[in-house]
Amino acid sequence: MNKVAVFERELKYIKKDSYRNDAMYLIDALPDYFFEIPAASTGKYHPAYAQGDGGLVRHTKAAVRIAYELLENPAIGNKYTADEKDLMLIGLMIHDGLKLGKERNKYTQFNHPLLIGEFLKENKKNLNFSDEELQFISDVVASHMGPWTKDYDGNEVLPYPKTKYQSFVHMCDFLASRKVININFDEKNNILD
Repeated sequence: MNKVAVFERELKYIKKDSYRNDAMYLIDALPDYFFEIPAASTGKYHPAYAQGDGGLVRHTKAAVRIAYELLENPAIGNKYTADEKDLMLIGLMIHDGLKLGKERNKYTQFNHPLLIGEFLKENKKNLNFSDEELQFISDVVASHMGPWTKDYDGNEVLPYPKTKYQSFVHMCDFLASRKVININFDEKNNILD
């Protein structure tokens, strides 16, 4: 499977070539299961399009597309620099990349947003991102769960969004998870315009 080709359209949203190249590297480094599994095992927290084979990819594409549409709107997008927009889009592309952990576990790993930070550090030598850019991506992914910061035992595990960047990424992920918002896909998991 050509993992990068799955996100061909979404990668075009990234303006800076070096960022796009790093995003392609990261996507290719994600575990194969990311491209196969549904967004959630129960279907309780995601719309129908995010269920079944490839559901997590469709959820991810929906979150990225929502972000892209909002960032293209000058009333919203003008609050961010071009680099900030690109980095948030990249964060959304990989935000659930380790949802079942580094090794494929049976269930969602609650700390999966933090695992992406480790994944970025592990791959740093193969990336052109500065330390600040890697931290930016790590921070927006770490808090993408928004107010759901406690694990199943009630332990505070994840950070709550504090910056406008963290809040924006959480908002896009949240909207892509709402059953009331339907997004149509073709047979290749591309969003229909």
